[in-house]
Amino acid sequence: MPQLIAIFRRTPETFPIYWMLFRITVPVTILAELASRVGLIEWIAPGFAPVMNLVGLPPELGLAWLTAMIVGMWGALPLVDISTLSVADVTIFSVLMLFAHGLPIEQKIIREAGPGMTVTTVLRIAGALVYGFILHQILAATGWLAAPVDPVWVPLSGVTTWPDFFWGLGEAMVWMFVILVALFWVLEIMTLRGLMHLLMRALSPVLRIAGIKGEAGELTAIGLFLGISYGAGFLVREARSGRVSPRQVFLSCAFMGFAHSVIEDTILVLALGADIYSVLVGRVIFAVMATGLIALLLRGVSETTFRATLYRQKA
Repeated sequence: MPQLIAIFRRTPETFPIYWMLFRITVPVTILAELASRVGLIEWIAPGFAPVMNLVGLPPELGLAWLTAMIVGMWGALPLVDISTLSVADVTIFSVLMLFAHGLPIEQKIIREAGPGMTVTTVLRIAGALVYGFILHQILAATGWLAAPVDPVWVPLSGVTTWPDFFWGLGEAMVWMFVILVALFWVLEIMTLRGLMHLLMRALSPVLRIAGIKGEAGELTAIGLFLGISYGAGFLVREARSGRVSPRQVFLSCAFMGFAHSVIEDTILVLALGADIYSVLVGRVIFAVMATGLIALLLRGVSETTFRATLYRQKA
């Protein structure tokens, strides 16, 4: 009981994290929705046709991916005509969305932790295209997943009125607070019971390949399973306290950019008919290998250069 009381007294530690997430999420979400409704995204989308060709997808999916990058996956799905696609098409498009979606919000949260917003955004988009290109080449050469897709769920139109939008945004903010506090309690109790130690013993060999160690590994695991908002949200606190080194923060954020929210997001694209081995297993393997390569490259970067171009610590 004394331990639970101690956790209860420390619960307000989550309030600054929530306020940081709130002040980023609300205005950026409103601006992204406005950009979508006035046709700005649709105006830019034709430039993505060559990119879609690179990964073997129909050019019209460029609009959907751009929408996913700016608004989020739920805003993009109603723009996808599933009936015309193969399992391979849905899988590759899902990969693009899983790597790069909701960038204005998620990248601003990552910037709060220290890594540069531009470089981590480029890493996510480049990672999506590289992994998507690799998948396209494999699937085109083997004919694997060439059958027409048979989705469990087909997205309907996502158009809502402004009152509905703001009501949904308010609900999302309430749930974010509830989840954040609940997550804090779960992590503290897991730590007390030794469960966090067991989890990290299981994950640490994989994260070590990616160059991620120590407490950064625990926060990376949060992002891997629950998403960047929560993983990077807690990472902001640890980075500012100095308990996690800047280079570990950078690697953790890079990894989360490639692989995050593997439960909720994976279930969503599986319902569309995507292949689980490509969108989950392959994606995590790619994230580990790509982050490991970044870790190797960082060894040759001086601290001065790292601080000037890749990382900017906030007070």
